[in-house]
Amino acid sequence: MQQHDSTPPPRLIALGQRYWLPVYKPRELVLDHGKGARVWDMEGRDYVDFGAGIAVNALGHQDPDLLAALTTQAHKLWHASNVFYTEPPLRLAEELVDASGFAERVFLCNSGAEANEAAIKLVRKWAAAQGRAPDRRVIVTFKGSFHGRTLATVTATAQPKYQAGYEPLPEGFRYLDFNDAAVLEAAFAAGDIAAVMLEPVQGEGGVLPAAPGFLQRVRELCDAHGALLVLDEIQCGMGRTGTLFAHVQDGVKPDIVTLAKALGCGFPIGAMLAGPKVAEVMQYGAHGTTFGGNPMAAAVARAALRKLASPELLANVAVQAQALRDGLAAINAELHLFDEVRGRGLMIGAALAEAHRGKAGEVLDHAAAHGLLLLQAGPDVLRFVPPLTISTDELAEGLERLRAALAAFAAA
Repeated sequence: MQQHDSTPPPRLIALGQRYWLPVYKPRELVLDHGKGARVWDMEGRDYVDFGAGIAVNALGHQDPDLLAALTTQAHKLWHASNVFYTEPPLRLAEELVDASGFAERVFLCNSGAEANEAAIKLVRKWAAAQGRAPDRRVIVTFKGSFHGRTLATVTATAQPKYQAGYEPLPEGFRYLDFNDAAVLEAAFAAGDIAAVMLEPVQGEGGVLPAAPGFLQRVRELCDAHGALLVLDEIQCGMGRTGTLFAHVQDGVKPDIVTLAKALGCGFPIGAMLAGPKVAEVMQYGAHGTTFGGNPMAAAVARAALRKLASPELLANVAVQAQALRDGLAAINAELHLFDEVRGRGLMIGAALAEAHRGKAGEVLDHAAAHGLLLLQAGPDVLRFVPPLTISTDELAEGLERLRAALAAFAAA
């Protein structure tokens, strides 16, 4: 057991309730330390982690290679800003370009929202360089999407619940139905679309994958109408769906890809990858960041990228994804709580049956009480995004705890 502050958890929770801006509603436990796919709270209770910090801790907790990268860099240089070069971000940019198969340049930042903000600005800058008037720089996004919490990215997020109260919202976004190629084709008739921005697997929208052939059709339409294809792989990228980049499974080459979450495996970092059409659009002074490309974050991301791209890890994703699906099917055959289980790789959503819709949060409470950390994707879907390194035994134990939690929920 690791040492921690002697302040009791109720007192710490009270501090959060008193001093945090009340935009969060955490469950009333205080996590203290973790190892692999397991986490302990300050009272010594253990939890199997099926949430991975919202698909962030892809290599689990206390991965030794990440710890080594972090501590080595911590003894060298924490921060220098982009007024000067440091080695880790230079190496990381090169490695991301090489791994992507499409990109020529990288913009490093601190979060997924910042990566998407940079992508939106790059689209607009590119459209301006093409001589397009401001009203012909529209970015299409899809209902159910989630692209971030800044004012521009929350506007790109085609879910009104995230936008309410922040009006007036920035102009230049249009929302269409996800996986409906005919609707997208008709939208291009207006002649004002500069880019289509989407997640290959929608996360917050219910863990909903792009339909077979949809991304290929989007790519064709973008090419036919002189528009860019922007893929938000902040949650579904970096091995989560079984390949390092999710879009590889769809057989497309994007113009821009955004990354974050698992790229740093818990250390904050984001990246925007720019393909040949847009790699030279933003010149000196066009965009910037104080902390982006931080040498500590980049050092950790380099270590993470090597492991996330490894055949051994991707093979484990395939094995454990099938085991998770099989386990959910077995639980559902007994308890009949799900209408559908969907997703890709270790990004899986279990949609609650009609009688239980709106109660995902209650399921999460039962899960925590039974020693399982779980997420939801809206009020109707349980979201499973465990560490990609989760072992067979850890997954089996998590499923046992899930079954007990769901049985308690069904009996309540």
